[in-house]
Amino acid sequence: MTKPAARSRARAAYRCAECGHTSAQWVGRCPACQGWGTLAETAAPSPARGRVAAGAPATPARPIGAVELDAARARPTGVTELDRVLGGGLVPGAVVLLAGEPGVGKSTLLLDVARRVAQDRRVLYVTGEESAGQVRLRAERTGAVCDDLYLAAESDLAAIIGHVDAVVPELLVVDSVQTMSSPEADGAPGGVTQTRAVTIGLTAMAKERGLPVLVVGHVTKDGAIAGPRVLEHLVDVVLAFEGDKHSTLRMVRGVKNRFGPADEVGCFELRDTGIVGMPDPSGLFLARFGGPPVPGTAVTVVLDGRRPLPAEVQALVAGKDIPSPRRAVSGLDTARVAMILAVLERRAGVRLHDAEVYAATVGGMRVAEPAADLALAMAITSARRDVALPADLVVLGEIGLAGEVRRVAGVDRRLAEAARLGFGAALVPPGCGEGGPAGMTVREVSDVAALIAAVR
Repeated sequence: MTKPAARSRARAAYRCAECGHTSAQWVGRCPACQGWGTLAETAAPSPARGRVAAGAPATPARPIGAVELDAARARPTGVTELDRVLGGGLVPGAVVLLAGEPGVGKSTLLLDVARRVAQDRRVLYVTGEESAGQVRLRAERTGAVCDDLYLAAESDLAAIIGHVDAVVPELLVVDSVQTMSSPEADGAPGGVTQTRAVTIGLTAMAKERGLPVLVVGHVTKDGAIAGPRVLEHLVDVVLAFEGDKHSTLRMVRGVKNRFGPADEVGCFELRDTGIVGMPDPSGLFLARFGGPPVPGTAVTVVLDGRRPLPAEVQALVAGKDIPSPRRAVSGLDTARVAMILAVLERRAGVRLHDAEVYAATVGGMRVAEPAADLALAMAITSARRDVALPADLVVLGEIGLAGEVRRVAGVDRRLAEAARLGFGAALVPPGCGEGGPAGMTVREVSDVAALIAAVR
């Protein structure tokens, strides 16, 4: 008597793309991470064996001091701001994932990187989203046409490997991983199975040949990298490309980096002729840098990763005795602004409950850290009383619900950046005034009520 065919076939399993939880049947919501629509069908796991037979190692084990370092040293790309985030440049065999929203400038940035590297090395640029003619038009506009930059319009992983064998590049750019497909995996391009298979194939090829690979990735509407969570674990470096459509400022933020710091930030400006790195983006974040003081403005220094950046906070207080006053916020945390308004009203006696308050930052910058609390409070009070703060004053500090000014991290780096930009005075939390930069007057502030009372 033969066994039923159903028993001879391996049962399908369903794996969550976010946490890896495995289920025998499909469900709409993952029982482990509570994610919706994250389970996808995969092959059933093979039964575990008690013992694993020993195999021949690919390379013998050596003392760690005998391992060569020349093959693992980073080579600069020529884009200073990108090298800053990468930790010095591209390491041979490294796979870098650059993720960002559509139209933010990912392809433009990588085309500029390919142009600079192709000045002394051979580069292969593979596009799956555009035709070769479209990429050539962008290259003409940005001046990226050179002899050692090779272009291929492919969406098949096997064809990409064939191009690598024929061209033998020293840098591979893939735009994008969601448009590529592998003949060894099922599903449509961009799906969980195909994205994982393509990434595994590109990573294996990069490690085997010592070829650095730059991969473009899409993001979801929530800002997360599209595809399975394992995609971020497979690659060596994950970079987030951020920017507002209404601003020319673009920022590359390190999310994961096996070869350097993971909290660096690079600043770029998107222009008609391409994308340009900005080693000193202070002018974008200061509207009236060097000009006469204006009521309702205050300058602070925020830490974006390890990088100190100046930020100008602007406020406008209009009207009084308004039954339902409006609160409008741009570039700041709405809940944080509401808390500062309540503290000023209750602890400092600034009447704001019947007036409209508008608060914003300059240059499309987003400020979320508490170190900008004191600057926001000074800007609101300055706008309310129509008194301008000194033009060379920088303000640092977090405000508590009791009105006290709390310490913030990295005060020395913030003050050093402010002194480099020409600011001559600073208000800091208690215990942070010692050892300030030469030529800068640093004053400690312990209570917001006493400070606001001095604004006359």
